[in-house]
Amino acid sequence: MDKRDFLSETVKHIDITSFDASPIIDAMRNMGFSSRDTAAAADIFSRMIRDDSCTNILTLAGSTSAAGCMQIYVDMVKYGMIDVVVATGAAIVDMDFFEAIGFKHYKGNQFADDRTLRSLYIDRIYDIFIDEEELQQCDLTVKAIADALEPGAYSSREFIREMGRYLTSHAVKSNSLIQTAFEHNVPIFCPAFVDSSAGFGLVKHRVDNPDRHIVLDTIKDFHELTKIKIAAKQTGLFMIGGGVPKNFVQDTVVCAEMLGHKVPMHEYSIQITVADVRDGGCSGSTFKEASSWGKVNTNYEQMVFAEASTVLPLIVSHAYHQGHWNMRTAKRWTDFLDRHR
Repeated sequence: MDKRDFLSETVKHIDITSFDASPIIDAMRNMGFSSRDTAAAADIFSRMIRDDSCTNILTLAGSTSAAGCMQIYVDMVKYGMIDVVVATGAAIVDMDFFEAIGFKHYKGNQFADDRTLRSLYIDRIYDIFIDEEELQQCDLTVKAIADALEPGAYSSREFIREMGRYLTSHAVKSNSLIQTAFEHNVPIFCPAFVDSSAGFGLVKHRVDNPDRHIVLDTIKDFHELTKIKIAAKQTGLFMIGGGVPKNFVQDTVVCAEMLGHKVPMHEYSIQITVADVRDGGCSGSTFKEASSWGKVNTNYEQMVFAEASTVLPLIVSHAYHQGHWNMRTAKRWTDFLDRHR
């Protein structure tokens, strides 16, 4: 077998606008276990969308974007359900930007011989394959964007905005999350941005430009996101997975208090995760635990213990077909941050 045999069938991203999951969600309310939790999460998300005073924040960790969920996140931004995104670098660069510049993720097999894959320069994410040579082209594109910027310190939000600007004239796939967020003034934060393929491109940028390079300022990221929390006051969280994005956004309440601003805890919170609550880790910590830190209110919170690609399409399709997003006011937090540097 050669490389083409492995990279032959592309992953198709699900379109939540093409079907109405509302009858399934309605039925799940009268079931038990994860079904009832999923319906409860859908109801909280609908409440978040109806509450026009609320800024809704999406956090992304894990590889659901590569697995076919990227269009869901695009539609959440496009249809005004989400006002801010906090993600891992992999979700934004290796998955979204990667496809935006013309590359694909491929349906694979988790039982494939990884030594064979390595010999063919194929990377594996569980049962998904990626062409490593294409990924390196993605890295070099990130480098080219950095090379064109004035040297200095940028928040990840500012750098990703430049990636969005680049895509407006260079995208092969026009409806990426980065470009859609750029066009709708929705900021994207990646507090661990270089923990991704982007890191390789940015290291090469630094090596090739020792006296004129950019740096990413994670402290500025945290300050900018905290500014949003202070100005927004009412906030809701929709979390896929956990990790850095989850803790980063929850901590804005504590940071605001440290800066002398008494802000309410995050009013609404949904997390879809497979993390075990018993391990004490951030990804598995429940919202009830987070409330002891003053981060999350527990009036409207729901943990859904499921692999996100199985329940996320149902929750967001339900929200889309309810149509409450039509009445939301665009928050335009990118404009706000540009005015309040």
